[in-house]
Amino acid sequence: MTQRLRVLHIEDSERDQALLDRHLSRAGYDLVAERVETAEAMRAALWAQPWDVILCDYSMPQFNALEALAVLHEMGLDIPFIIISGTVGEEVAVAAMRAGAQDYLMKDNLVRLVPTIERERREAEHRRARHQAEKELRDSEERYRDLVENARDIIYTHDLKGNYTSMNKAGELITGLTHEEAMKMNLTQTVAPEYIEKARQMMVNKLAGGAPTIYDLEIIAKDGRRIAVEVNTRLIYQDGVPVGVQGIARDVTERRQLEEQLRQAQKMEAVGRLAGGIAHDFNNLLTVINGYSELALMQLDPDAPLYHHLEEIHKAGERAAALTRQLLVFSRKQILQPKVLDLNTIVAEMEKILRRVIGEDIELRTVLASGLGYVKADPGQVEQVMMNLCVNARDAMPQGGKLTIETANVELDDTYAKYHLGVTPGAHVMLAVSDTGIGMDAETQKRIFEPFFTTKELGTGLGLSTVYGIARQSGGSVWVYSEPGRGTTFKVYWPHCGEGAPAYQPDAKVEEALRGSETILLAEDEEMVRQLARAVLEMYGYQVLEAANGGAALLICERHQGPIQLLLTDVVMPEMSGRELANRLEPLHPEMRVIYMSGYTDDAIVHHRVLDSGLSFLQKPFTPLALVRKVREVLDK
Repeated sequence: MTQRLRVLHIEDSERDQALLDRHLSRAGYDLVAERVETAEAMRAALWAQPWDVILCDYSMPQFNALEALAVLHEMGLDIPFIIISGTVGEEVAVAAMRAGAQDYLMKDNLVRLVPTIERERREAEHRRARHQAEKELRDSEERYRDLVENARDIIYTHDLKGNYTSMNKAGELITGLTHEEAMKMNLTQTVAPEYIEKARQMMVNKLAGGAPTIYDLEIIAKDGRRIAVEVNTRLIYQDGVPVGVQGIARDVTERRQLEEQLRQAQKMEAVGRLAGGIAHDFNNLLTVINGYSELALMQLDPDAPLYHHLEEIHKAGERAAALTRQLLVFSRKQILQPKVLDLNTIVAEMEKILRRVIGEDIELRTVLASGLGYVKADPGQVEQVMMNLCVNARDAMPQGGKLTIETANVELDDTYAKYHLGVTPGAHVMLAVSDTGIGMDAETQKRIFEPFFTTKELGTGLGLSTVYGIARQSGGSVWVYSEPGRGTTFKVYWPHCGEGAPAYQPDAKVEEALRGSETILLAEDEEMVRQLARAVLEMYGYQVLEAANGGAALLICERHQGPIQLLLTDVVMPEMSGRELANRLEPLHPEMRVIYMSGYTDDAIVHHRVLDSGLSFLQKPFTPLALVRKVREVLDK
């Protein structure tokens, strides 16, 4: 097969070029040739197309071989350069080859021309392949260097004694060590003490041929911070012998914090469900205990022998009911009756009460933001949050101190929400309570919101869990910042409601006439609660139609001839809910109003655990007085 050969002649003689071309054509080449005799023409030809070989006369009137070699090197081209001359001596030829020529031939002896061209073409191809491989290696090393230096993970190496031999920029940024400082250190100086043996054992396992592993440990930064990292290592070999370790350590501190928050939230949710279920069952029992003890006290002479015993039973029942309410708040099963509030107004109204509660040895300071946004929350629960936090702060300052209550408009952005589980980004109103007390360590902070957990000798352990439940049920969040000996700050965030309605102002309490003669349909599946409610209502003059479930209530209504002014029904009953019962009775008695009662809520009745607008609700356990007041309030609307 004919082989194409592109030849650039640097020659002032057309006759000599023709002689060379005939020789190459006879050798079987498909020849592409061009002749130049100046530096400018040579440059133009080299720019115009690639050449396989340059055949150059040593000396010409305007140009010579050494000048041609300089042009070739100037252009950075690797083309076989062969000198062909009729007069060149051996010394001149050697000098030319030192300048870069591959070979030299005499014009009167061209026997070596074709073998020389073939040899130099192969050599040029080898040089190009080697240069390409070297370039690719340099590019690969540069890419690897960029990857290592720009990686977000710590990439490092150390010898088998643990002495560091390299560390990338991420390692410097995360640990705070300079490269020079790191190169003077040993693994044992950067790994947390309790993890040193683990790191050593991992290296021993690898040297023994163990499988690759990813493991966790903690390192110590230059400033003393502990950083949780996930480490992946491999052995470095030289001539088949392990000489060191290369590792990649990923900073997982933030991930661990989020995992801990998630575990804590899941634990609180599980405890909340348990607490809510217990509270629901206790509410029915406490309604009966407190109700009958109150009825007995109302009918018994204070001088009677049993009066004092009944009074103690009633007090204990009230305390139990208070604890149950706190459990419901924590489990977020408490009915809310939210209103648009100005936290500044509530703080100002409670300031006098708080000063009496915290004592004279504690300085109370309020810092209220101007232009504070409104929040939508239950005012009683907001007051409870303030009271619980301030009492907690007081107990943390047995020798006195400073208590600061602050309000502020804050914007919780996506970054904050990312690292604080359960937070929704957006505008919030913050209530912060700070003290200069004894503070808390990290382990205590992990448990402070758990019900019944307390560091006090006396206390129920429900104060902060109540705060947690109120904040979460209102769509907000609560976070604590504390260090032993440096005090504590609780920050409660409520979503900005975005409403322009005037802030809620507490209504003046007006004692109403509670007796009545209206007919009330009572539907309650718990017999003891039903009997108590009937006894109380009848004591206050009401006519009571009693039903143990929804079906019985329907039958009573169908048979009853007169009007029924009020339905008092439990929210959750077997076979038929209180809401369904009310809906089915409405066509029969459109005049009838409804009060729902329960110690527990159901999403079918309470949307997102907030009482629907227009529905009246009575929370169990209730006292006889609370029952008749609610009945009178609804009937008089």
